[in-house]
Amino acid sequence: MKAYSVDLRQKVIDAYEQEDDSQRELAERFGVSLSFIQSLLKQYRTETTIEPKPPSGGFVSKVAEHLDLIQQLVEQNNDASLEELCTQLEQKTGVQVSISTMCRALQLLNLTRKKKHFMRRKPKAIGFKPYGVSIGKRLERSAQRT
Repeated sequence: MKAYSVDLRQKVIDAYEQEDDSQRELAERFGVSLSFIQSLLKQYRTETTIEPKPPSGGFVSKVAEHLDLIQQLVEQNNDASLEELCTQLEQKTGVQVSISTMCRALQLLNLTRKKKHFMRRKPKAIGFKPYGVSIGKRLERSAQRT
């Protein structure tokens, strides 16, 4: 959510200092929440400034600093599963991550893992029997018709 402008903040402070309106009435008048009025007044009293505070916090991923290593691991062994990549990363760095975190890291790097799918081939059918009729009988019937 975008911070309220300094102009609006100054109008709220001026109205609070000049009039005998309650904080709730100010909130209704300016179309803001009561908690905004309370926190703005508290900030004005303690810090003597009404500037919006910069965004704080944020989440830093465990693998953010290890993206180069993850890319090397995938290049070395592109058949490795996500679980194997997690294990290799833990052995090299000591950072333990989940499979979903590893998947997001690979998506961030635009890397795909080549997977080998070994499946037993289906044996080819020797004779084609549609609807339970053998090929020989079908040929015989077609020869009789002509």
